[in-house]
Amino acid sequence: MKRADIAIGLYLLSAIIFLIVPLPAILLDIMLAVNMATALVVVFNALFAKETLDMSAFPTILLFTTIFRIGLNAASTKLILTTGEPGNVVSTFGRFVGGGNLVIGVIIFIIIIIIQFSVINKGSERVAEVTARFTLDAMPGKQMAIDADLNTGAITDTEAIKRRDKLQKESSFYGAMDGAMKYVKGDATAGLLITAVNIIGGIAMAVLMRGMSITDAIETYTILTIGDGLVSQIPSLLISLSSGIIVTKASQDQEIGDQIFGELFAIPKVMYMVGGTLIFLGIVTPLSWFIFIPLGGILLLVGNMISNKDGVEAIEEEAAASELEAEEIRKPESVVSLLQVDSIELEFGYGIIPLADTNQGGDLLDRVVMIRRHIALELGTVVPMIRLRDNIQLNPNQYIIKIKGIQVSDGEILFDHYMAMNPGYVEEEITGIPTFEPSFHLPAVWITESQRERAESLGYTVVDPPSIIATHLTEVIKTHLAELLTRQDVQSLVNNVKENNPTLVEELVPKLLNIGEIQKVLQNLLSEGISIRDLVTIFETLADHAAVTRDTDVLTEYVRQSLKRAISSKYFPANETTSVVTLDPKAEQEIMNSVKQTEQGAYLTLTPEKTRSIMKSVEEQVGKLESLGKSPIVITSPIVRAYFKRLTQDYFKDLVVVSYNEVESNVELQSVGMVTCA
Repeated sequence: MKRADIAIGLYLLSAIIFLIVPLPAILLDIMLAVNMATALVVVFNALFAKETLDMSAFPTILLFTTIFRIGLNAASTKLILTTGEPGNVVSTFGRFVGGGNLVIGVIIFIIIIIIQFSVINKGSERVAEVTARFTLDAMPGKQMAIDADLNTGAITDTEAIKRRDKLQKESSFYGAMDGAMKYVKGDATAGLLITAVNIIGGIAMAVLMRGMSITDAIETYTILTIGDGLVSQIPSLLISLSSGIIVTKASQDQEIGDQIFGELFAIPKVMYMVGGTLIFLGIVTPLSWFIFIPLGGILLLVGNMISNKDGVEAIEEEAAASELEAEEIRKPESVVSLLQVDSIELEFGYGIIPLADTNQGGDLLDRVVMIRRHIALELGTVVPMIRLRDNIQLNPNQYIIKIKGIQVSDGEILFDHYMAMNPGYVEEEITGIPTFEPSFHLPAVWITESQRERAESLGYTVVDPPSIIATHLTEVIKTHLAELLTRQDVQSLVNNVKENNPTLVEELVPKLLNIGEIQKVLQNLLSEGISIRDLVTIFETLADHAAVTRDTDVLTEYVRQSLKRAISSKYFPANETTSVVTLDPKAEQEIMNSVKQTEQGAYLTLTPEKTRSIMKSVEEQVGKLESLGKSPIVITSPIVRAYFKRLTQDYFKDLVVVSYNEVESNVELQSVGMVTCA
């Protein structure tokens, strides 16, 4: 066992022993001295603690010291009633504090009880109760602030955990203090009752059993009882004072002494006014001039010193500010901070704020965090921090999504409504406000909470507003993920691979390809929705072919072929025949004949007539697939896939173009048409 554990155990055990076993007077004196020393240690620790959590064990300390003090009260009461000799400490307090006068001792004891019971205890109890209430009420807002800082990248996950832990400890501390103050209040009440019992019982025993006169009995036992009360109530008063200090401590940046003096003696004119008033009273009134005039002069001197100090500090601050301003002006990069652009922003009107406010039950912040995790798992890249902010210039229920500071999409929701979408097989219509789903522009209706259960029972897909925004944001991010992938992001991905595959990375970077060329390949994959999570396979393929060609488009095709298992599982479900469209060999030849190679890369030189003919055929064949309820997929030969995708991407954004080399051998395909070139 640790020494601290043994000491605490003995401290509590001794309090129980005091209640059972009679103590000799000398041992009682020692324990009373320990009790007073403990109280002083507690009060000075409370005084110099910078914040409340520096004494997070204070509620437990209150309980321990109260039990120990009550045990000592019981032990001293036994000695007073049985022997009339409770030891030096009790006798000295009874005679010395009261000046040997019974009446003075009684008055001082009553004053101490009143101060403790009616002033310090009552005030501390009220402050603890109010502080606990406000701390608990403010917790959701503080948690939301932590989540917002984490989401915007202002703090790390570790810092967020620490701040949440501190917030939880503060809540637990003030809640415990609210209850622990009842110990202090009960201790003061018990002190009054014990004092009354001591006086009455002592006088009765002295008169009836020891044959003392009533006058001698009153004087002897009242003085001893007052001494016993004082020697226990003074430590109790110190503990009560400690409680008050802890629960009223406001600043966490400085000690209470610096805070008090810094606030009381900070304004020179206050010192001038108070000093002048004291000097006036010393001259005009019969008050002792030799007290009031010197004291007033001291305050005037203090005010003058504060004024001079403030003047010097103001000059220094002004000079420092001027120097800093001049330095900033001289710096050519003084406006750099204004040039930074957030990669992804979600701005919304004030009507959507409750969805982002956890205090009001909103979970939009949590959903944004989940979006980043979901995309990282699905596509293998880290999405930049998503900044959320309200914008009063928007309509109350409107939101916009910005990529690199430019608006790319928007939407509008109805708060306290749900969006119901017909999956295509529900015949019965449901009444509501017609609208379109913002992510895929599908027809939908806004319905109320009361209609939700019926819509779901009919087969409608019912979505709440936070899910609508989250889905829309996810699709926008996926669409623009390629342009969000920076060289720094690629370097981070390379470093991650290097931890377990150093040989691969050392061979590839920078001997065969630089970071910019690898970035281009990864962007090509992400632009078509291909996951780059399997970076080892991607880098292995690049290392195999980069020695032959550094054309990033060609390297991308090699990488896609090495990822054919992932591509097949994405577009071609297992144990199911997938309907596709093929590309006519003549059309493939036309496209390949139009490819021109330059130093900047390859481009197509198809005539407008040929392009229109191919696009018309694609539109017809895609229409066939969509009429069957199938995704539009075109299968081409490997050599033409990239060029055909480039040709069609501006006309058919959702068209999937896959080469034969990207399809697993066990995949079953059924061609329902062919893209031709007239």
